[in-house]
Amino acid sequence: MSGPTPPPGASALPGQQTGGADVRPVGRRRRYSVLTRRDRVTMALMVGIPTVLFISFIWLPTIASIFLSFTNWRGISALTANNFIGLKNYETLFTTYPFFWPAVWHNVLWLVTFVFIATPIGIFIAVLLDREMRGTRIYQSAFFIPVVLSLAIVGFIWEQMYTSQGFINSVLGHTSSNTAIDFLGNPTINIWAVLVAAGWRHVGYVMVLYLAGLKSVDPTLREAASIDGANARQTFFRVVFPVMKPINIVIIVITVIESLRAFDIAYIINRGKNGLELLSILITNNSISEASLIGFGSAIAVVLLVISLVPIVIFLTRTMRGDST
Repeated sequence: MSGPTPPPGASALPGQQTGGADVRPVGRRRRYSVLTRRDRVTMALMVGIPTVLFISFIWLPTIASIFLSFTNWRGISALTANNFIGLKNYETLFTTYPFFWPAVWHNVLWLVTFVFIATPIGIFIAVLLDREMRGTRIYQSAFFIPVVLSLAIVGFIWEQMYTSQGFINSVLGHTSSNTAIDFLGNPTINIWAVLVAAGWRHVGYVMVLYLAGLKSVDPTLREAASIDGANARQTFFRVVFPVMKPINIVIIVITVIESLRAFDIAYIINRGKNGLELLSILITNNSISEASLIGFGSAIAVVLLVISLVPIVIFLTRTMRGDST
């Protein structure tokens, strides 16, 4: 025996059957997600762990270096308010410290050599190899080998080549100890010798980046330039080079950063002394040494940080501007 029938236009009460069917109130629709709980945990770990590592090894040391640059802390005793000396480290650095300005000059020289010598050579080699000449794979491997090697190994290789009985002195005919050129001990020429070693590696680095960019250039652009009567040089500078603008910006930024963070080769040769002073080496020699001038070394690190931020900010600004257009 069925219950009372609701009047016309009235809805059935919860639990009542209408026409033999159980009518229940329609609540909020349940949300369904493609990601399971395990997927969410995995994504949280994949994002969270790199973020924690980035903050721990990049941001926290950076903030600590900025703070310590205003102190005379040596890392032995506890850090107290008495260690705070304000801008004295920066005043000493810019006025009386004898190695600072030579180190700045050497970093500038490193940058000029990379930008105007090593980078154009790398681009030139990439253009040649892009023509699919015979033995291209062999040449690519030969120029890419220095990139695979660490800078410490590169420094050791060139250190052996520059010795009195090394390859270069042998080629020049100066094999005896009296006539051999002291490439690494002479402070007037050792910076140039190290720049040759660093440029040898940087040429291969630029070659790989630029060759990858050349492979992505639309071949119809070159065909159109050829039909218009342009030769190979005109085609490259008027058609290909402008198209390669994003790669050119990346190479310039990488070149600037590589020159500012130069350390390994100069340090492996003579610990960055006797004419091979660099900002990065001054940081190491002051912070990790018997003097243990952590506050003063942090001031040099802050100066290098400010200098390094210039190309990074320019690159990010141009990149964001290009994405918004």
